[in-house]
Amino acid sequence: MTNYRHGSHTKFLIHLHLVWITKYRKPVMKGAIAYRVREMIRDICTRSDVEIIKGHVSSDHVHLFVSIPPQVTISRFVQQVKGKTSHKLLSEFPQVRKIYWGRHFWARGYFCCSSGNVTDEVIVQYIENQQHDTDDAFKIDEE
Repeated sequence: MTNYRHGSHTKFLIHLHLVWITKYRKPVMKGAIAYRVREMIRDICTRSDVEIIKGHVSSDHVHLFVSIPPQVTISRFVQQVKGKTSHKLLSEFPQVRKIYWGRHFWARGYFCCSSGNVTDEVIVQYIENQQHDTDDAFKIDEE
């Protein structure tokens, strides 16, 4: 059985795979820096009610597989994570500040892909099997 998360008026299961890289793809997340990145991401996720299913901090990128509530927008969440971690890393680690003197730790952009228990084909088939009119793309149930 699927473990749906719930809010006061919602039930949801929104899983996302997020990936973002360091600026210039420099392999700087090693040792204490990598542990600090993980700690900050965990803190931001907890405060945003985002559940980390799996994560990986590599030397030049981060993979995050999360369960996100519907009220948290993907772009705002990634903006928070990248912005806060960048600011703190540059202020806490002088060696990083020397490499990234322009005050940007992360490269622009990110990768995001949704994941779930139902494939696109199953959803299309379910919608196809509903009673409807003749518009093939967006059908209406005729009563």
